[in-house]
Amino acid sequence: MGAAYLASEYAPIIIFIVIALLMGVAPLVLTYLLAEQRPDAEKLSAYECGFEAFEDARMQIDVRFYLVAILFVVFDVESAFLFPWAIVLDQIGLFGFVEMMLFLVILLVGYVYAWKKGALQWE
Repeated sequence: MGAAYLASEYAPIIIFIVIALLMGVAPLVLTYLLAEQRPDAEKLSAYECGFEAFEDARMQIDVRFYLVAILFVVFDVESAFLFPWAIVLDQIGLFGFVEMMLFLVILLVGYVYAWKKGALQWE
């Protein structure tokens, strides 16, 4: 295995990284070059949750914000397991199918529990 072989093996990865960087940097550069730059006090103000900060930064925050965030993370991350499972389903067969159905039942029980407890309601 020579250096040319390794370079040809890693070429698609390097091309992918270069394209990804260009897709991330190009809009920023184009916006800076082409857009009108007129900053004012409102554009430069801090923006947090849609309202101006009016109290100390260490004020108490409603626990519902944390509850919604935790529920989102739990259900989002767990549902992300469906994609790799769907790709390899033909390889893992019935055992993999049964295991994923058990996983989804546990997820559904957690969802129903959160729903019944009112965790998904916002007053």
